Amino acid sequence: MKILFIGDVFGRPGRQALEKWLPSYKMNEGIDFVIANAENSASGKGVSRSTFKELLDTGVDAMTGGNHTFAQKEGVELLSRDERLLRPANLPPGAPGSGLGIYTAPNATRVAVLNLMGRAFMKPIDCPFRVGKQLATEALKSTPILIVDMHAEATSEKVAMAAYLDGIATAVIGTHTHIPTADARVTARGTAAITDAGMTGPYDSVIGVRTDIVLDQLITALPSKHEVASGEVRICGLLIELDERTGRANKATAIREPEFRNACE
Repeated sequence: MKILFIGDVFGRPGRQALEKWLPSYKMNEGIDFVIANAENSASGKGVSRSTFKELLDTGVDAMTGGNHTFAQKEGVELLSRDERLLRPANLPPGAPGSGLGIYTAPNATRVAVLNLMGRAFMKPIDCPFRVGKQLATEALKSTPILIVDMHAEATSEKVAMAAYLDGIATAVIGTHTHIPTADARVTARGTAAITDAGMTGPYDSVIGVRTDIVLDQLITALPSKHEVASGEVRICGLLIELDERTGRANKATAIREPEFRNACE
């Protein structure tokens, strides 16, 4: 079985690149299930009804979130009524939506997706390790296949989560920093991991935002409205090949697809 995870989809450029690339890639590679981090899909912050639908139409089966999950009012409403959109599971009780989803792939295999968020250099929330272990145990009662999106700032925290769930999760995939790392691997216990899957969006930018705006903000310390950059768009992610009977990963391949040209948001 093959599962594709797509790193943080940033604004219209990221969505348009996926629209051009994903359908044929999914068919040619025999991808059984697609997960995308969508927390930046609407103008770089949050997810809206239209961006949610666009990503579903490209062939995405489930979406994860992060610290910008609630940036759009429409996204909050979607979380309350559509289980295909997840938010970090370790948010405090009362947050709308769920951080764990169990889905049925077209080949009838059940796939569990768990969304967690780190605490280092981010807002204080519940412990992702305790919550992660608890929900992983719950998910494995339904299926041996568990894909974890660890949305975190610190590389150490993401690497630690991969170690903590080693042999438990099929894959632990880091997101949030938008910079793809070169450590895609499968452990001896059958867990695929990468510290950061990277961004699906415009790389002639500062992690998706127009460079001139970010530089001006850093140099002057004045507030400014961020705008999605234009230019070359890269699709980044992780392709996982696994044994669907055991949930153990056999191969993890970093996806790096360059040279898509898109208009800015």
